[in-house]
Amino acid sequence: MPKPNRDGAGPRHVAIIMDGNGRWATQRGRPRLFGHQAGARRVREIVEACPDAGVTHLTIFAFSTENWRRTQSEVAGLMSLFRRYIIKEARSLRDENVRVRFIGDRVKLEKKLRTLMDELEAATAHCTGVSLTIALNYGGRDEVARATRRLAEDVAAGRLDPAEVGEETLPRYLDTCFLPDPDLVIRTSGEARISNFLLWQSAYAEYEFVDTLWPDFTAGEFAKLTEGFGGRDRRFGAVPA
Repeated sequence: MPKPNRDGAGPRHVAIIMDGNGRWATQRGRPRLFGHQAGARRVREIVEACPDAGVTHLTIFAFSTENWRRTQSEVAGLMSLFRRYIIKEARSLRDENVRVRFIGDRVKLEKKLRTLMDELEAATAHCTGVSLTIALNYGGRDEVARATRRLAEDVAAGRLDPAEVGEETLPRYLDTCFLPDPDLVIRTSGEARISNFLLWQSAYAEYEFVDTLWPDFTAGEFAKLTEGFGGRDRRFGAVPA
């Protein structure tokens, strides 16, 4: 269980549902992929803003398990964008001491993309600055189902005693086992739902739903949200002393 925050400290781990790329492009009479490209460029600015905000971990929702339902052309364009982003940003991420890791089910992703993901993780494994986690083909329910399957396999193999399974057990099997739980979850574009993102991990997170479309979400707005977080009294169900 996380400890209550009464010292005015900002969030250590911020997770972002980057929504609104398509609408941003439509407002400008451009195809949806144009908005996704603009959104990808925005990621760099927010990553660079993390140290000044005291944020050590940033998790971004890039592609959900439900996004496969989009048109074939949009999905193909997104996959191409992900490949280009990794190739283009790999050197700068490493040089800026950003450690990159991916969460989600990689099986459905094309082999070339999976290889690039593996290479980027390996190239930044030594980095000690901001920890950037990219959720790609990720869904919270899917993650919990896969984690439960692995847990059940360990029980069946005798590696885990069912009597010892508790609230602290499942997180060790989640994709995010290397991360602290998010303190703050931000969703852009004016939508007020969590869209199957970090369901287990966000049980005690604070939420901010902002109207700004993701390509317009600036480092300044990010800073205001993280600064505002410091004024919240996070009791996690406890009564103030």
